[in-house]
Amino acid sequence: MEVLKSAFDFSDFPRLDLAVASMVAVLFLVFPFFPHSSFAMVTMIQFLMFSLYGMGWNTIGGYGGQVDLGKAQYVGIGAYTTTVMLIRWDIPFWVSMPVGVCFAVLWSFVLGYPLFRLRGHYFAIATIATSLVLKDLFEVWDFVGASRGLEISPIKFPPPDFLRLIFKQDVYYYYVILGFFFAGIFYMNWFRKSRLGFQLRSIKDNEQVARSLGINVHWAKIKTYAIATAFVSMVGSFHACYIKNIEPEDTMSLDISILIALMAMLGGAGSLWGPIIGAGILIPLKSYLKEWLGAKAGLVGIDLIIYAMIIMAISAFEPRGIWGIVQKFRRRSQR
Repeated sequence: MEVLKSAFDFSDFPRLDLAVASMVAVLFLVFPFFPHSSFAMVTMIQFLMFSLYGMGWNTIGGYGGQVDLGKAQYVGIGAYTTTVMLIRWDIPFWVSMPVGVCFAVLWSFVLGYPLFRLRGHYFAIATIATSLVLKDLFEVWDFVGASRGLEISPIKFPPPDFLRLIFKQDVYYYYVILGFFFAGIFYMNWFRKSRLGFQLRSIKDNEQVARSLGINVHWAKIKTYAIATAFVSMVGSFHACYIKNIEPEDTMSLDISILIALMAMLGGAGSLWGPIIGAGILIPLKSYLKEWLGAKAGLVGIDLIIYAMIIMAISAFEPRGIWGIVQKFRRRSQR
């Protein structure tokens, strides 16, 4: 009961923030009822997916201060577990998704114990290496389709099928991932006020001081890494059912890991709203700039240049991201 009260308690936020968040939540709920293109729906689903990816990364990267650039490997584990269990043994999504999370968390414990002996850029490089090695293994593993990947056939599983998460219309996928999105926000609201959340802030500020206070720094990092992994793997399972065609390059590439980290860092790492703000900016930019400038105008690559310039400008102005800029202006107005 106390956990539920803490998850639903947003009293430490200004009323204006809660009012804006409530209005945005209502807009998300009614979005499918307004005229929209299929491209807009796909963009919204990607925004919700990467918001959840960012929330997961934010636990270890934002609150814990550990720059993890290998999260794509857990996207792949979740996606492949769900796909393999569905097409080979006809096991529904709602069973295979928790199994995929368990596999991913187990792998995170195997990696986390030695990796968290490293610090700073050594840790970041090690996470990249482990992710790329796992990707290479999947590309030669015939059981999971090797480099060709696997495909979920809608003909074999006629839609609509809520148990297997097979639908014709994207609106069903939208509401499923929106449910995960709201659950993720409530969990992160509890997490930031939990004992582990406060321990991570102490570790991020000064590991030696945290140890002197009796905090098991290594174990705290491993537990948080597992939580981040669970978030990412869960969305990876959804990704498999939504896309229906997965391969190592699509689910486990370094680009995905970097994009996940950028969501939280641009929006504001270590804050509740940061990953959502980051995804709300980067995903539409990534989709629409590529469509408008890359496809229509023939300016291939200019979208990436604009994308990078925006990120560098915000990072140079405020290292804590967009949420840090908001907080800075608030403090100035109060003075």
